[in-house]
Amino acid sequence: MLVKLLLAWIVVAAAIAAAAAVVPSVEIDGGVLSLLWVALLFGLVNALIGPVLQLLALPLTIITLGLFALVVNGILLAITAGLTDSLDVGGLLSTTLAAIVISVVTAVLLFVLDRVLGGPRAAHPAQA
Repeated sequence: MLVKLLLAWIVVAAAIAAAAAVVPSVEIDGGVLSLLWVALLFGLVNALIGPVLQLLALPLTIITLGLFALVVNGILLAITAGLTDSLDVGGLLSTTLAAIVISVVTAVLLFVLDRVLGGPRAAHPAQA
């Protein structure tokens, strides 16, 4: 379980690095240790503040057919940037774009890692 947690932490750090590389106004100040610190802080903000913010934004999320969830993720990234000097983000649009990049890269990398490391799979009909 600790290995999965460490892998998820590294995946989120890689996703934040990808967002900093793709979105011009998102910058990580420092090296790898700063990136790992930002990833840890982002995970804590998502775990502690994320559910409350998502619950408060639920009516808007429903009205916009889920699109407001992207703004909520951007707000969580902006909160993370406010808590550390190692992460700089631009305005709401660039922060939301960075949150989208982080979400997509994290999902893809976790999917690939799950396949490579032999996560649970459904049995093939021919093998049953």
